[in-house]
Amino acid sequence: MTHPPATARALLVPVLALTALVGTAGCALQDEPRPKWFSASATASPASPAAEQPAGPGDGLTEAQAQAALLTEADLGEPWGPTRGARTWRDGLLKATAEDPECGRLLDVLYTEELFGAPEGPGATAAFDAADTDAQLRYRVAAHPPAAVDRTLDWLRELPRRCGEFTASPTRGGVQGVQVGDLPLPPAGDARQALRITLAGETEEGELTYLTMDIAGVRVGAEAIVVTHGGLDEVDPEVTRETVRLGAERLAELTRRGRAQI
Repeated sequence: MTHPPATARALLVPVLALTALVGTAGCALQDEPRPKWFSASATASPASPAAEQPAGPGDGLTEAQAQAALLTEADLGEPWGPTRGARTWRDGLLKATAEDPECGRLLDVLYTEELFGAPEGPGATAAFDAADTDAQLRYRVAAHPPAAVDRTLDWLRELPRRCGEFTASPTRGGVQGVQVGDLPLPPAGDARQALRITLAGETEEGELTYLTMDIAGVRVGAEAIVVTHGGLDEVDPEVTRETVRLGAERLAELTRRGRAQI
């Protein structure tokens, strides 16, 4: 398994007592330039003909529209490409339990990547790997009841207070120290919330591990976006923020086009 950065050793003291979470970068503003790793096509990606078909009054997106709302590797740019499959750290580190049920629920969400549960309408998913690290990014669009989405976002908002520091027990054995902090997002969609979670532990062979996971949820009308972004190496929070911003802009524009044709 990949060796963790030096900061992981600061987190691993007897029984994995935790140090303070490093400060996250400030919230990105809408008028800030996009990072260089976002391609020029990301700023204006036209919807497919199938996506132009309007939804009925009060309806969510069609399956074709949900597919059209996805981001692609062309949007993200280098070093991102289509995923080659789940990383080994998913089962080894994220499949874990915690004493507090709400902290355990967070671990379950990180593992399943189903923040809002089963959708009530069409949905679509895209997953990407970073070529220069072991980072993975998963982007999902699906229809969910707005009130239920907002309740889940409120739950996320409370987790840094309730589960700011706790220990988790991976099913493979051992113990991990977990830190949960707020991850500021740009003003995207109708409601949003994101967290940055770090998990520090050891393998059965005594090798240190340090996993960073971002999870973000955004509501755009009756649809919701879930972004998970994690890895054992560097996990740039700006990738998470820009994915949220671009995805919410694309979904909102797709929704507006449909309504304008009704």
